[in-house]
Parts: sequence; structure tokens; C-alpha cells
Amino acid sequence: MDLMRLDLATLAHLAGSSANDAVLARLHEIGHTGVRVSHGYVIQHLIEGAPTVSELGELLGVTQQAASKQLLELERLGYVERVPDPADSRVRRARLTGRGRRLVEDSRRLRRELDVPGDEVAKRALIRLLDATGGTEKVLKRRVVPGD
Repeated sequence: MDLMRLDLATLAHLAGSSANDAVLARLHEIGHTGVRVSHGYVIQHLIEGAPTVSELGELLGVTQQAASKQLLELERLGYVERVPDPADSRVRRARLTGRGRRLVEDSRRLRRELDVPGDEVAKRALIRLLDATGGTEKVLKRRVVPGD
């Protein structure tokens, strides 16, 4: 098969999937066992905030029950903790633990290692593809959800 005959969107999807697999394998090797690609959708909303389960469900476009299940998995792995809201102790908020922050740092470092010389041209092409398909705003607002 001549990969140059594939359209940009297909190549982007295949490259992204392959990159995810490579990063995930390396994360497992360095001690982040149990983490899955789907956890990234949750973690992206905990980097700069501490949402409630219902807020997280809304951000992810899933039910509160589904969001709670994801948080429970991440709690069991030691990446997330639930803490009382400072304004209302009845409300619980999810936030990254130190281990969760290390996961984010390790993931970012491993993804940077995948960058190749001359990748600016490829990045510009992919950004144009995001713009053309209406995906830029979702990315910028961290509104990419599983299944998108």
C-alpha cells in the first residue's frame, strides 16, 4: 500500500492512534500501569480545575454515573483524589494527585519525543484540517470527548 495515496484525515487518525499506543506502552514501562487512553479525556479537565462529578460528566458529554466510574478507576490507580469543596463541604471535587501530575508531565514529555524534524509543516496541515472540519474550537476549549 502506498501511504501517500491516503487522505490527510485518515493519515492523521492512523498516526494519532499509533502515537497513542506508543506513548501508552512507554507509560506502562515507566510505572503508570493501568492507565488507558480514555483516562486522558478525564485528566484534561483536572489539569487546571477540580470539577464535581456532574460538572465532569457535562464536560465529557456523558452521564454522571459514567463520569463517576472513570474517576473511581483513576482514584484506584492513585491519579485522582476527591476533596471537599472549600465553599461547601457537602460537595466533593476531583483533582489530580502528585502521581496524576507526574502522569501528565510524563505523557507530555513522551509526546514531545515523538516530534520529528520538519514537523512544523505537518502541524500546520493538521491545524488547517482542524479548522476546515470545525474541530479547532473543541480542542482549544478542551471539549474533545470520547467518540469525537
